[in-house]
Amino acid sequence: MNSHLTPPALGPRYKWVALSTTTLGVLIATINSSILLIALPDIFRGLQINPLAPGNSSYLLWLIMGYLVVTAVLVVTFGRLGDMYGRVKMFNTGFAIFTFFSVALSVTWLTGTPGVMWLIIMRILQGVGGALLMANSSAIITDAFPADQRGLALGLNMVSGIAGSFLGLVIGGVLAPVHWRYVFLVSVPFSIFGTLWGYLKLRDLSPRRHHVMDWWGNITFALGLIGVLVAITYGIQPYGDHLMGWTNPWVLASMIGGLGILAAFCVIETRVAHPMFHLDLFRIRAFTFGNIASLLSGLGRGGLMFILIIWLQGIWLPRHGYSFESTPLWAGVFMLPMTVGFLVAGPLSGWLSDRHGARPFATGGMLIAAVSFFWFAALPVNFSYWTFAAALFLNGFGMGLFASPNRAAVMNALPANRRGVGGGMSTTFQNSSMVLSIGIFFSLMIVGLAGSLPQTMQAGLTAHGIPAVQAHGVASLPPVAVLFASLLGYNPVQSLLGSHTLAQLRPADAQYLTGHAFFPSLISEPFHNGLIVAFGFAIAACLIAAVASWFMGEKFVHADDQHEGLVDVAQPEVRAAQPEEVRS
Repeated sequence: MNSHLTPPALGPRYKWVALSTTTLGVLIATINSSILLIALPDIFRGLQINPLAPGNSSYLLWLIMGYLVVTAVLVVTFGRLGDMYGRVKMFNTGFAIFTFFSVALSVTWLTGTPGVMWLIIMRILQGVGGALLMANSSAIITDAFPADQRGLALGLNMVSGIAGSFLGLVIGGVLAPVHWRYVFLVSVPFSIFGTLWGYLKLRDLSPRRHHVMDWWGNITFALGLIGVLVAITYGIQPYGDHLMGWTNPWVLASMIGGLGILAAFCVIETRVAHPMFHLDLFRIRAFTFGNIASLLSGLGRGGLMFILIIWLQGIWLPRHGYSFESTPLWAGVFMLPMTVGFLVAGPLSGWLSDRHGARPFATGGMLIAAVSFFWFAALPVNFSYWTFAAALFLNGFGMGLFASPNRAAVMNALPANRRGVGGGMSTTFQNSSMVLSIGIFFSLMIVGLAGSLPQTMQAGLTAHGIPAVQAHGVASLPPVAVLFASLLGYNPVQSLLGSHTLAQLRPADAQYLTGHAFFPSLISEPFHNGLIVAFGFAIAACLIAAVASWFMGEKFVHADDQHEGLVDVAQPEVRAAQPEEVRS
């Protein structure tokens, strides 16, 4: 293989400048995708609104998922724009937009519903900046590094992004109790530095293709994906007498309509001269199976954070003496072994995959992740922390072992003039899997809880002085209310019963019902039933992802590396499978 040729004016250190700048952008974008999970209680208190009140649960979900929906919808479009007008230009624009709306999120003077609506809108617009950063970072790195170093470079970038979603939990938990506005301001200095540094140092190295914009493709893709993701967001909320909203006509219309529009999008993309979503890229074996594996990995990983946080905040931490108010912070701290696993395995597997190919490490990573989910499912609800920490580390290690080789294999499989749109397509699968995973995990948990939670809760409440009629009313509340209360670190019993009812009880009963032991003990068995169902799904997703990773093939670099002069090192059967329109 010919040596990598960096333009002389940039020097041999340019690739490390590109890596550090793009990694900073991805890290900030992913930290902000999860930083609110732990900070939400302080944000809602600061805005003087009760998120558990009827009608307010949608605010909670949109604050969390609005950012994820926007980044999932826009990354392909922004990757395409990067191919047409310059990836560095799009990336730097993303940094500037992200910085502006990070400041806008922190300066609201509104409270109550107007304050929450301001935050939701600003979060969505902040997501536009995040999408620009995510869509172009991998392509910039791939342009800057030779093929035999991309695994390490993309691994560092990928792992920092995934680790950022876990670091956001800790950062949000530390800053939110000081003041909720700091949660949004913390990224501003780094965003300003990244904007200026990227503008001064980054350069476009790839050829630009100025084609006509595929407006019909962009519009149908955005509308279709938004329809599906919005349906998932509202599908996990109660509807009438139903536990969830999957029978809601609006949810069904949004889901069916979104899928129909996406089908129309696929037809459009086969008939336009310059499509946004290059379906011919799926004729490349490594690209297709790599994205399938990435989607399934995201389905297993995305909802896991929510479930583990609820497990820690709603059951384990209170049973070990932590106040409900302090559980959000400590949940983030106790989940750090997972981040450590990512940081250990990611760069190592990227470096090794450069030398030995992606297949053994991506496949092995998914198998290890499946074992970790078996481990989680086998743990008692009131576990010993060190066994839980070991399972967390193993899960993080497996996911990190998979992430770097998978990303490198996908990006190496792309021709130079398709890296922006191809990277955006890959990121769309990854980001969409997060929203899909949250919907799937929450739905499975609700189904698991619904089987025994009402009877268990009613029996427990009546045994401690709550009138049968009122106990039945509380026990009949949707299980999602219990999940949200635990996620927010609220005392669920106190939130569900209210201070008026508690004041009428004997002091000993009231103290026990709102103490550390009652609620965690009450929901332990129903919660464990939900865990088994959710972890069973995660195991299946990881095992299928392992099979897909194996079918990616051996080490592969696309022949059309136009600015580098690379030669194809693929196996003959993989090389022959490339379509002519992709190579040119």
